[in-house]
Amino acid sequence: MSEESNLLLPVPTGQLQVSEYHPRSVNTGDKVIRLSLVIPTYKERNNIQNVIRILSLLLDESIPGDYELIVVDDDSPDCTWEVARSLVTEYPQLRVMRRQQERGLSSAVIRGWQVARGEILAVIDGDLQHPPEVLTQLLRAMEQGADLAVASRHIEGGGVSSWSVVRRFLSRGAQVLGLIILPGVLGRVSDPMSGYFMVRRTCIAGAALHPVGYKILLEVIGRGKVRDIAEVGYVFCERTAGESKVTWKQYVDYLRHLLRLRLSTSPLRGFPFVRFFRFGLVGLSGVFVDMTVLYLLSDPTTLALPLTRSKIIAGEIAIFNNFLWNDAWTFADVSMQQQEWRQRLKRFLKFNIICLAGLVLNVLVLNLVYNFLIPNRYVANLIAIAIATVWNFWVNLKLSWRVTQVK
Repeated sequence: MSEESNLLLPVPTGQLQVSEYHPRSVNTGDKVIRLSLVIPTYKERNNIQNVIRILSLLLDESIPGDYELIVVDDDSPDCTWEVARSLVTEYPQLRVMRRQQERGLSSAVIRGWQVARGEILAVIDGDLQHPPEVLTQLLRAMEQGADLAVASRHIEGGGVSSWSVVRRFLSRGAQVLGLIILPGVLGRVSDPMSGYFMVRRTCIAGAALHPVGYKILLEVIGRGKVRDIAEVGYVFCERTAGESKVTWKQYVDYLRHLLRLRLSTSPLRGFPFVRFFRFGLVGLSGVFVDMTVLYLLSDPTTLALPLTRSKIIAGEIAIFNNFLWNDAWTFADVSMQQQEWRQRLKRFLKFNIICLAGLVLNVLVLNLVYNFLIPNRYVANLIAIAIATVWNFWVNLKLSWRVTQVK
């Protein structure tokens, strides 16, 4: 039993808080290293040996002797921790922790960071769905001055390999919910649900972390002192062994996490006021286009078409007008990098759908405010327009002008 204890890391207890100082390790002394990469696992017996081999080869080539791999296993019934422990003698940079009293990916990552000796703390899945070769790009971004480097599925070079339509919808829906509830945190990165990133120890040292579920990146951005963020595109791969751990409970935990962070972060943090101002001006131009076309189509002195038909045509022309101006001005920096006609068409279709959802939201808010809060239709309408405008702006910012191309 003593030999087993020597090969396993002690499990930290108490508050989930990373120290500013690098903890002492019995096996490796006081040496401070550049990178500590935590691999949280549960029932990954068939993957873990291959993961350790690939990561070790990669990091031995890029930063030899200046890293450590920390497997944190939640007492897997398939004894993943035991397989990992058997590899310690072969891979001297490997350290293994077996948690028997706690559960959860996010807390496992933090417990691993608590015993880490690295100046840069990182996390990667233990199932090879996160391509290991992206590590070198993330590390390069950190060396160039980033406080946080995130592997993203939603920028150029990123995507998902073979997700179903339902899973894509749920993923995007979760992101939209986050943008509505917590725009100051989720608005800072294109893929806030990523579980593949690096952060400087100094950015989260001393912060009391309270993660819920799987999405620890939200906690790092929301409670840490993160200034400069870099993103690297990656394609999320399907697992080749083991079983998926995505369940409905994780979506519930994600919502709970958003609401908890909402209560402890500034609502205007990171808000892009310049973009929003441009978006508002474009919206005003759309009102003018809508009214003009409606008059030309429906007025008895002009074409005298039926009102409903005229309104649908006028509304769509106004949406097309708004899209063109937003694509050329509000979000020009994004659209200039994605100029293929298919990319533009994809943005336009998303923009249409989001504007339609904004119209539904506008009507709902108008009725709620007028019937239950302020019995003045004009004031209620102004409030509804303001909320729908913020909705349209944020969701278009994160979806319409975030076209992902998988190669």
